Amino acid sequence: MSEIIRYEHVDISYYEKRVVQDISFAVQPGEILGIAGESGSGKSTLLRAAMGLLGRGGVVTRGDIWYGDKDLPDLPVKELRALCGSEMAMIFQSAGNSFCAIRTVGAQLWEMMQAHGKKDKVAFAEQARDILAKFGFASPGRILDSYPFELSGGMQQRVGVAAAMLLQPKLLLADEPTSALDVTVQKQVIEEMLLARKLFGTSILLVTHNIGVIRKMADEVLIMKDGACVEYGNTHEVMERPQSAYTKKLLAAVPCLRR
Repeated sequence: MSEIIRYEHVDISYYEKRVVQDISFAVQPGEILGIAGESGSGKSTLLRAAMGLLGRGGVVTRGDIWYGDKDLPDLPVKELRALCGSEMAMIFQSAGNSFCAIRTVGAQLWEMMQAHGKKDKVAFAEQARDILAKFGFASPGRILDSYPFELSGGMQQRVGVAAAMLLQPKLLLADEPTSALDVTVQKQVIEEMLLARKLFGTSILLVTHNIGVIRKMADEVLIMKDGACVEYGNTHEVMERPQSAYTKKLLAAVPCLRR
């Protein structure tokens, strides 16, 4: 079984200061890999490197990030942009910040479809309503006609998940998608991402500091500290029988309810 994405000995630096070192892992079709660790450990940087979103001063200084036979850091910008949205999609910590406040949700999604060569606006509207309905929105048409500020933060995040799946990408990159939400909406967003895998066979690369989300969603888990991998393996085995002292410390810090 060929991997959807594979990182091979990846180093990433900002302004010549290395922040990620020697990271290797692979995500199989339909698999969810969770990346956990404390703030500043380099989790989000790994995802942004795949999408070409490291920003000014950020660069992959060593190693490869393979999507099929394409090494993403070496792709021309035009080729990488063609992959983003259609093959790989990303959900950010606050989806609302990704929307333009003065344009409707529908107008912004249509613009994305046009960027990928879609020309039939009627077909787009039907497709958009259908996917919003699949993800549990009772009034898809109203969502498309709404401005982002008319939706709650939780609704914006859920629309972000649905929008990311509009072109049915093979890989979903989720950067702390639940951390800014209350518990009830967290559950809804988690269920939407799991539904995306069920409906479309989508693989998910999930960054989170929430161990509960890792336990619920991830098939495999990678634990990071100070830009390096300290443990990587099957989620159940890592959670029940951690080998790294840092993983043990991380798990011990998770609050638990007692009777």
